Amino acid sequence: MPHLFSPLKIKNIEFKNRIVVSPMCEYSSEDGFASDWHLVHLGSRAIGGAALVMTEAIAVSPEGRISYGDLGIYKDEHIDKLKQITDFIHQHGAAAGTQLAHAGRKASHELPGHYQIGTYGRQRKAESQHQVAKRRKSFGCAVAQYHQQRNRA
Repeated sequence: MPHLFSPLKIKNIEFKNRIVVSPMCEYSSEDGFASDWHLVHLGSRAIGGAALVMTEAIAVSPEGRISYGDLGIYKDEHIDKLKQITDFIHQHGAAAGTQLAHAGRKASHELPGHYQIGTYGRQRKAESQHQVAKRRKSFGCAVAQYHQQRNRA
């Protein structure tokens, strides 16, 4: 553990230590919008000393959400709250990251505990990486992890 609390530089990002909060499904969004829940949940990790705080998977299209409770970045209106959360994380000395996602043919499931037959969404082509990257940068997110469900026949 001697390196856990030592700084780490990767390209142009300097982390104050090597503690990373990984993406966690929170199932707390409505229509892809972040809420005060996300601000408190993610912000508290930055206050606690993590160097990088990752959001849950953020869907690049409504049809590509893992569940209907996932965050989204498929509307420009999503950006304002994400920017507030990112700014808060930065104020407390952490970098903000996100996991951009499209769940493929397994997309749009009901929330855990709300199982219904026939609720699966159709897979649609996700927005171009350029458009998604532009939105990610507009709310100040420095790190992105691209996650896409691979469909195997």
